Amino acid sequence: MPRVVFTPSGIAGIVDSGTTVLAAARQLGVDLDTVCGGRGICGRCQVVPSPGVHAKWGIDVAPTALSPPAMLENDYRGHRPLLDGNRLGCSATIAGDVVVDVPAASQVHRQVVRKSLDHDLAFEVDPAFRLWYVELETIADGSDVGALRRSMVAQHGVDIAGVAPRLLATLRHVIDAGSMSVTVAVGDDDVVVAVWPGYVDTAYGIAVDVGSTTVAAHLCDLTSGDVVATSGRMNPQIRFGEDLMSRVSYVMMNPGGDAALTSVIRVAIDELAGELLDDAGVARDAVLDLVLVGNPVMHHLVLGLDPTPLGQAPFTLATDEPVRLRAVDLDINLPNAATYVGPCIAGHVGADAAAAILAEGPHRGDGMQLLVDIGTNAEIVLGDRHRQFAASSPTGPAFEGAQISSGQRATTGAVERVRIDPGTLEPRVKVIGTDEWSDERGFDTAVRAAGGVTGVCGSGIIDAIAEMVRAGIIDAKGTIRGEVASRSSRIVADGRTFSYVLYDGAAVGSSRLMVTQQDVRAIQLAKAALRAGIELLVEHAGRPAIHDVRLAGAFGAHVDPERALVVGLVPGDDPSIVRSVGNAAGRGAVQALLSKRARAEMEGAVRRVVKIETATEPRFQELFVAALAFAGAPAASDTTAPRRRRRRSVLCA
Repeated sequence: MPRVVFTPSGIAGIVDSGTTVLAAARQLGVDLDTVCGGRGICGRCQVVPSPGVHAKWGIDVAPTALSPPAMLENDYRGHRPLLDGNRLGCSATIAGDVVVDVPAASQVHRQVVRKSLDHDLAFEVDPAFRLWYVELETIADGSDVGALRRSMVAQHGVDIAGVAPRLLATLRHVIDAGSMSVTVAVGDDDVVVAVWPGYVDTAYGIAVDVGSTTVAAHLCDLTSGDVVATSGRMNPQIRFGEDLMSRVSYVMMNPGGDAALTSVIRVAIDELAGELLDDAGVARDAVLDLVLVGNPVMHHLVLGLDPTPLGQAPFTLATDEPVRLRAVDLDINLPNAATYVGPCIAGHVGADAAAAILAEGPHRGDGMQLLVDIGTNAEIVLGDRHRQFAASSPTGPAFEGAQISSGQRATTGAVERVRIDPGTLEPRVKVIGTDEWSDERGFDTAVRAAGGVTGVCGSGIIDAIAEMVRAGIIDAKGTIRGEVASRSSRIVADGRTFSYVLYDGAAVGSSRLMVTQQDVRAIQLAKAALRAGIELLVEHAGRPAIHDVRLAGAFGAHVDPERALVVGLVPGDDPSIVRSVGNAAGRGAVQALLSKRARAEMEGAVRRVVKIETATEPRFQELFVAALAFAGAPAASDTTAPRRRRRRSVLCA
């Protein structure tokens, strides 16, 4: 009997040969949409097979793992177009071990991508292009380019250096369509890069933060600096591996794997651009500039560069310089758009960190700032205007709900906030998609209408563990204390360990959500990796006082600062110095899009950063072990174990 694994959920099971993908999804409880009930009419159950070796699950997916397209797919006339490479879940049957991706468009509960931009921030508008409206005289002799040059000089005093060769084939048509009047876009090199008929007063640019989990994009008016539209989606590369090293491993083990990873992310960026432009009613040829930032693996894959050197020491980048090319060179259908890919800092600290530095400005401040972008790979910057240090820590996906027994990404139905009464040990929770807490009137009705309580997202698990530490349920070693079970039925035996019942959803038809000992260990390991990276930078900086801690990224934007301190994600004991700054990388990308001077500032700043490679630092392992403890929790049950005196942090002296 074949084994099927669904991504990005990771749900797996054994099914009978000949079972349709849709039936298997229903059998295993996978979120796969259908309206027509499997008749091949709606096209909502589209899935993407993932052939090749998947070391994570020990599966080698053969091309014949799914049945060949049958008449239903070959003659498909459904309401939703069947995309190239997709299969209909109601038609494709399982013939062998297979990994199947359920894209966001095929999920009933689509992911809520929480990377957003603060529209109130002021951005310097200094784009790399300028628009000019030109009325051409009748061309009796000479050339179209010559007439354009003469008119530009006569009307604007601008002597253009030429017209981009790709525009020559359509220049005469555009001139005629505009009745001898056109608007041209001229770059810094005085070359005309776009021509439109008639009068045009607005051109656009797109800034994209290519994250390993989510991709966020912002459409900006290059003339006003306004952010016109924002959109995001899950990174489709997740089906090849949840974390960066899994994707590098996929490339190593599958010939052509790098091309597959490059293709899907380029398609995702192109589709995101299309969504932004459709929402704003803007044509693709109105986009003149595209800025891309991302971690080193994403950077290399978008550019079509081999990422495998980043998977082993000395973690060599193909280039740490900014890359300038055209959007069409990346298979992104923006015919007039130049593309700027931001500079990387080190093998594990990428252009997204460079953009975050630009946005948050540790290099501009007098005080020492700690900037932490928390994701599957945490990027850490510590510095002031005199010196800056940067490192990356392999935190893994636990902070985003993965590796957690009831974990899920931040979407409707996920627990995002937790409070536990220290006396009764009773919890109350808040769920994404509802305004009420679980102890408030209307909560049950609201969550039932929204589809129930479905799991716990990253901010929710941090809240839960922090509250369990505060309430004395978890001891300093990270063990759920069985002796507390006498005080509350919430602490239940779970094999040789104990678990905490966070939410019992029987009343609303939801699952019972537990915080297991393994969940605590997953967060413990992730926070220790993050904290060890921070402490390593602090040591290299000479242990300065830190009064400014900024949490960035999709997870960092929603974690509670006070509970982050309780768990030990960041140093110190004063919540007032910790604040969430949202998608700093995306904000920096927008600044780089809107301003040539901002790009130059970013490039100069990253060249001065001292790179610390955690994977090769001898002290990292020692700091990691020291960071495992939950400071402030009750002493471990084993009173015979030697107790180390806790050293007072100097970070907030």
